[in-house]
Amino acid sequence: MGALTWAVAAVVSDAAGRMLLCRQGRGERRWGLPGGRLRRDESPQAAVIRDIRAETGWEIEVVDLVGLYRLTDPGSSPPSAGRCGPLPDVLVHVFRARASGETPTANPVGGCQPAWHDPGGLPEAITPITRVAVADALAGRSGVLRDAVREGPPPAGPLAGADRPGEPASRSAPTGVAMPPGAAAGGVPPGPRTPPVPRPGG
Repeated sequence: MGALTWAVAAVVSDAAGRMLLCRQGRGERRWGLPGGRLRRDESPQAAVIRDIRAETGWEIEVVDLVGLYRLTDPGSSPPSAGRCGPLPDVLVHVFRARASGETPTANPVGGCQPAWHDPGGLPEAITPITRVAVADALAGRSGVLRDAVREGPPPAGPLAGADRPGEPASRSAPTGVAMPPGAAAGGVPPGPRTPPVPRPGG
C-alpha cells in the first residue's frame, strides 16, 4: 500500500477580496494554495496557520473548513475484487481564512513566491486541488469531500497571470498545495497581471 501524505492549505482572502497563491521554485511551475504538511501530534488548524506563516510571511485567521480533497492518479490500476486499493497519495484539509493585517509579518521561506490575485483573474496554470477548492470556496461551500486528478506539467512558456518565473512544490510529487522544498507537494480563465505580495521593509 502506498504511503498517505496528510497536508493542509487555505484559501486566504484579504480585505479587497483577493486570494493569496504561491509558486515554488523557478521555471514553469503551477500556482497553488499556500500550505504544507502536518507535523506529528499537530492539529490541521494549527498546521495551516504555521505553514502559511512560514511559507508566505502572512498571519491568517481560520474561518472554517472548505473541505477534504484527495489527489488521485488516473494512471493507477484499480484493485482486484474483494481487495482494498492503495491509499491515496495526498489528503488535503483546505480551510477558508482571512489575512490578518495589511502586510506580512515575516519574509517567505523555502522558495515560495506569493502573490495576491483577483478571483476572476487567477493564473491559468494552477494545481488541480487549487482549482476545485477555490471554486468551492467562492461558492460558499463547506465540508466538501472531493477528488482531484493529478495533471502533467504545465506547457512551456510564460505563465498567464504570473509576475515571476516559476504545480507548486519543487522537488516532490505535486500535491496541489504549495509546499516548501523537502515537503510533499490543485482552469480558471487567465486574468490581469497582479503585483507581488508586499514584504516588510520593501
